[in-house]
Amino acid sequence: MEFSKHNIFSKIADSQNYFIVNPLSGQADILDPEEAKRFTDNSLEDNQEFVEKGYLVNPKEEEQLFKKKYLDFIDERDNDEVQLFFTPWYTCNFDCSYCFQDEYTNPNDNVKAEVIDAFFNYVDKNLAGRQKYITIFGGEPLLNSPAKRESIVQVITGANKRNLDIAIVTNGYYIPDYIDILKTANIREIQVTLDGTQHVHDSRRMLKGGKGSFNKIAEGIDLLLENNIPINLRMIVDKDNVNNLPDLARFAIEKGWTKSPYFKTALGRNYELHHCQTNNQRLFSRIEMYKQIYDIVKENPEVLEFHKPAFSISKFIFENGELPNPLFDSCSGGKTEWAFDYSGKIYSCTATVGNQGDELGTFYPKIDLNEDLIEEWEDRDVLSIKECTNCPVRLACGGGCAAIAKTRTGKIQSPDCRPIKELLELGVGLYSEIEIN
Repeated sequence: MEFSKHNIFSKIADSQNYFIVNPLSGQADILDPEEAKRFTDNSLEDNQEFVEKGYLVNPKEEEQLFKKKYLDFIDERDNDEVQLFFTPWYTCNFDCSYCFQDEYTNPNDNVKAEVIDAFFNYVDKNLAGRQKYITIFGGEPLLNSPAKRESIVQVITGANKRNLDIAIVTNGYYIPDYIDILKTANIREIQVTLDGTQHVHDSRRMLKGGKGSFNKIAEGIDLLLENNIPINLRMIVDKDNVNNLPDLARFAIEKGWTKSPYFKTALGRNYELHHCQTNNQRLFSRIEMYKQIYDIVKENPEVLEFHKPAFSISKFIFENGELPNPLFDSCSGGKTEWAFDYSGKIYSCTATVGNQGDELGTFYPKIDLNEDLIEEWEDRDVLSIKECTNCPVRLACGGGCAAIAKTRTGKIQSPDCRPIKELLELGVGLYSEIEIN
């Protein structure tokens, strides 16, 4: 017997204990220092429990299990729901300090009705029989002009005709002006960004011309929750605003948002993509951000009422009492995620939509697909990325984001490595001390 090459073993943050996690066998345990020493001394050959949990394995049998779990993953992905992003324009009423779309152009200003029709015709033909939903994206999709409102109504009407749910990614400024339209749709969620309390948010996410946006966004969130419309409140985090997280959490708690079953949250890391963030001194690496959040939560536990950070698969383990399925691929682009824009182009995902050179084909004025490039996106997973071949955390990482990897290396088949072990050190350390359900 040998130790599994998928074991992830390390010391828990701020503890004398250790953890062992195996994404392939689906097992995780906390080890006391004596057990951990036996592990590091390779003196556990007689431990039947470790054999049963897949920490000690016959390599040939483990390889067979790996192949089976991979085939299960592919079968499940082929039947997964597909998310279809539709971008009616790249124009926006905001002048955010970290926008990665600020050099995109939309000379037509308003999407043509025939382009929306062509989008739905493509969906009807090419994705018949698949579970799917539509996410309206931008730019800012909820701009308040008669022509733009008419276009959004056309998308919602097309979705309703096909019994498709709608999600919307919006800056939230014009939600009060769109609430009657939103109530006609089957809304899965509205994603809105607040980057902190009023002073911090308004210094980062202001209207063109400099006017603040916080108060009107908060008004829109209240309105959505009053109408039982699900909202996903996102905070984009970097060194400039991370310490404002507790204040934003307390604001949301005092507003009563966190008590609503229609309210959830996400923390997004501000990162370099395409041309943006050339002066990136304020950017965190992934582990830097989570170390900071770990310290903040330890000092301000009320933050957990607002948001429970994932710390890789840590939160999942403690909330569900089990591991998620092995992650052979963390990039849904070109598989269960596609993006379409007002010009008739098709892209793999939200990180590539509108970026010149990332087109996978067109749906308007005719359907024309770059099958070779699409196949490259489809084939990307931890088996196709050579750097992932012998990585012990690959089944918790999944190779990361292909768009970020391509921005960094110029290749889709390259990794966007995640600091899985370090994230687990923090997450197990935090969640093993508290009840998070």
